[in-house]
Amino acid sequence: MATPLSHTPSSSLTTIAVVGLGTMGTGITEVLAKAGREVVGIDISEAAAAKAVATLEAATARAVERGRLTEQERADVLARVRTSTDLRAAADADLVIEVAPESYEIKHQIFRALDDIVRPETILATGTNALSVTRLAADSARPERVLGLHFFNPAPAMKLVEIVSSVLTAPTAVTAVTNLALDLGKEPVAVGDRPGFVADGLLFGYLNQAAAMYEAKYASREDIDAAMRLGCGLPMGPLALLDLIGVDTARTVLEAMYAESHDRLHAPAPILKQLSEAGLTGRKSGRGFYTYEAPGSATVVRDALTPLDGAALTPGREVRSVGVAGSGTMASGIAEVFAKAGYQVVLAARSEEKAQTAKARIGKSLSRSVDKGRMTAEAAAQTLDRITAAGSYESFADVDLAVEAVAEDLEIKQQLFATLDKVCKPGAVLATTTSSLPVVACARATSRPQDVIGMHFFNPAPAMKLVEVVRTVLTAEDVHATVREVCGRIKKHAVDCGDRAGFIVNALLFPYLNNAIKMVQEHYASLDDIDAAMKLGGGYPMGPFELLDVVGLDVSLAIEKVLHREFRDPGLAPAPLLEHLVAAGCLGRKTGRGFREYARR
Repeated sequence: MATPLSHTPSSSLTTIAVVGLGTMGTGITEVLAKAGREVVGIDISEAAAAKAVATLEAATARAVERGRLTEQERADVLARVRTSTDLRAAADADLVIEVAPESYEIKHQIFRALDDIVRPETILATGTNALSVTRLAADSARPERVLGLHFFNPAPAMKLVEIVSSVLTAPTAVTAVTNLALDLGKEPVAVGDRPGFVADGLLFGYLNQAAAMYEAKYASREDIDAAMRLGCGLPMGPLALLDLIGVDTARTVLEAMYAESHDRLHAPAPILKQLSEAGLTGRKSGRGFYTYEAPGSATVVRDALTPLDGAALTPGREVRSVGVAGSGTMASGIAEVFAKAGYQVVLAARSEEKAQTAKARIGKSLSRSVDKGRMTAEAAAQTLDRITAAGSYESFADVDLAVEAVAEDLEIKQQLFATLDKVCKPGAVLATTTSSLPVVACARATSRPQDVIGMHFFNPAPAMKLVEVVRTVLTAEDVHATVREVCGRIKKHAVDCGDRAGFIVNALLFPYLNNAIKMVQEHYASLDDIDAAMKLGGGYPMGPFELLDVVGLDVSLAIEKVLHREFRDPGLAPAPLLEHLVAAGCLGRKTGRGFREYARR
């Protein structure tokens, strides 16, 4: 069956038809034409075809202005593109790339019609990101030449291309299209046929959970988006990204994923259906999770849900001095942040020696800032002078705010809060930096639970801008106001959330990481391909396995277990592969081996 394709190297894929000239089809056309391919753009709408040409003309004109193309090169690119409203224009194509709407019915019609039009050796590629390539191939007269070719939007800028094989696809077809992707300057990742493939398979589960979190009124849309941008270094927050992708598109992808996985994490959040059926599909309609200046605009405008600037809060308590409990990296980082902001800081640990070691770590950090020109030597010395190292929590007697950053163990934290209750003056605010334990359990260890709140800093605290401010049902309003004011003074972005496992960031991040592990466990894709897909296709600063090894597999497993215990969703159960690696002592970079091996220092 594969014989007709055996002589189809990428160099012979010289004439390529693109069926469907929406945003993606137009972008793919631009990429192909710039790479020297003859392109036939086909769309049933003359207006869509005309718009595609106009878009290509504008894009190439900008490239000339920026010095990326000469006028002659631009003329050559435009000359290589012709458009048609008739599918028969694909008759001479070596490859047809279909990017029609995500509908089996529409795509089946196109593939059946192409069977009677194209040559026997022509490769047929679908650009679907949600539908089964196998199902589309099975209805073709020559299923061995059908595969998936999934570009990412915007196609000219995004490097990732997922090449999707079904059990029917001839290896020669995969090779030809892989070589083409390389010729286009893209990074191809080979994946099997399942809804969402790698990048969207991981991305849309995360987006769905963010939509459900917002729907539950756990946090505002602005705080959810800011938390994921600042806490994970993502280019966009999940709700803004849903608006960009299209709420209706996201719902379609999730429906396809759920039909196959029956994983509740993929069952579309009801709000996606409500918004879709109301026509509030995101940027393209002018309104989705946010409201936009006009349909198609990226400019968000104020609406009824937009928080008021400087909304009057309950007056906070005065904070002049801060106690930081702990001697690890997080404790010293938090102490440094407060001291830089002008607060008098008491850094207390279980012994004077541990406290002095933590202060010395801050001194080294400040020295590095001086060496990099970020602060003067005088400012660094003044900052260090504001920190007093102490070997006992009795030294917190006069602090206005006490922040604990000790081990992530509930019993240890509860013992510490019982101590703080005894030594801290009345009216002092008591904060925990826990990332996964119930704040209220710390509060109940004191006689003043109204004074207890969560302040979840991110590591490294001096660099990371986010603080999750976690109120319990017992936290006083003025305590919340105090911590919000303090976050402003230390130049951190505060987001509000309730006291439940994972808060915002970890509740959205760790199920995504767990799903990536399941992909490897099921031999669906390799570590390297998944990491590449999420960096190139999702804009993540690190791939999931790079991140897991940095965070620590034991830490990741502990957070996964907390999430699973709290929400009792089978889809949140830690992947067995993660449990096996932790049991084997493979904890990531800190042990020299996790998902990958690292050189010992």
